[in-house]
Amino acid sequence: MSSIGFETAATSTFEAPAAAPVAADERPSVAEMRLPVWFFGFEGVLAGAFDLLRAAPSAWPALVVLAAVNIGVSLTLMRRRLKLAKLLWRGKGTRNVAFGLIGLRLGSHLVLGLLGTAVDTALGHVLFALVMSTVTVALLAYVQRTALGALVAAGKATA
Repeated sequence: MSSIGFETAATSTFEAPAAAPVAADERPSVAEMRLPVWFFGFEGVLAGAFDLLRAAPSAWPALVVLAAVNIGVSLTLMRRRLKLAKLLWRGKGTRNVAFGLIGLRLGSHLVLGLLGTAVDTALGHVLFALVMSTVTVALLAYVQRTALGALVAAGKATA
């Protein structure tokens, strides 16, 4: 696997497998590769799962079912888009987003605890879950847009 760096506004680097140039008529379009909105919704809910479970501990079976449905639907209905999903998860930008979200969660809880305003109510945890979900969806949408732009620039997809 070779690392192909594409300089974008965010100067992200995405890794793509080395391959021979693809003929223009064989290249997928950006619309065909774009992940659907519901996929980001699933990821957002799962990103807020920790705080949702703190607010309502009995919700864990619903979150397990949601995760299983996410995996099942992703492997069946999104078969054609699985290549982009794999590229996104292998990409350095997505890993940075994942580590950034973990850092945001731990850091914000730490800072709130040091300030004496730790999140300890159900409403606080629900609000925190909403914030984490929103940030996750926004960052994943940004990474997808950047990755698709890089694929178009490399000639591996059409606009």
